Amino acid sequence: MTHKTKGIVLRTINYGETSVITSVYTELFGLQSYIVKGMRQSSKKGHANQIYFQPAAILEMEVYHNQLKNLQFIKEYKWSYLYNRILFDVVRTAVAQFMIELFQLAIKQPEANPELFYLLEGSLIQADKESDIIAANLPLYFILHLVTELGFQLQGFYSEETPSLDLKEGAFVPSTQVAAINGFTAEVISKIQHIQFYNDLENIKLNRIARREILDVLLQYTSFHLTDHSQLKSLAVLQEVLG
Repeated sequence: MTHKTKGIVLRTINYGETSVITSVYTELFGLQSYIVKGMRQSSKKGHANQIYFQPAAILEMEVYHNQLKNLQFIKEYKWSYLYNRILFDVVRTAVAQFMIELFQLAIKQPEANPELFYLLEGSLIQADKESDIIAANLPLYFILHLVTELGFQLQGFYSEETPSLDLKEGAFVPSTQVAAINGFTAEVISKIQHIQFYNDLENIKLNRIARREILDVLLQYTSFHLTDHSQLKSLAVLQEVLG
């Protein structure tokens, strides 16, 4: 039996002489692995089709799904969204690679979670089509909303009564903890956490130093719950290109 679902490619590796195995986060089934035969054969069609399975590709797929198997098959595939800028813009490429890599490190189980799919899909599309400011702020937004969807949402918000962010507690607290994050950084994190629409990221004005500092703080928080950010190969590139 086949099913139609959207999917976002996370990783693709060679398999055998002409095939690939691709890790895809799907709207219907969550994280799945698919074998795609003939992808690396020496023909124009084989070479042309390889671009469909580059990381961050957003596809419409018809798939065979057997919940008892770890490796599934794709019957048909086509673009769900065709990028205009991510493939050619250094900053947007780095943002997309970072989000894909962080997502892949955070998601290990195959259970379906449409909200996670929509978060990744929406963030990638916004990185492709929106302003430079929105694209640069997307990694911060993505981290905060990813941990929220996974059940590790920061509690509370920045205020005069709770002006400090305790990363280990995952909460905004009174300014009594010595190791807490304070001031401008805590305030901006609170603002981004409560943003509901991507366009509102346009109002978050950050210079290069501030954006990198906030990114480092948020990755420290993810390391308590998800993964050590030292594993993120894309992080150095992202930090270098973010303005």
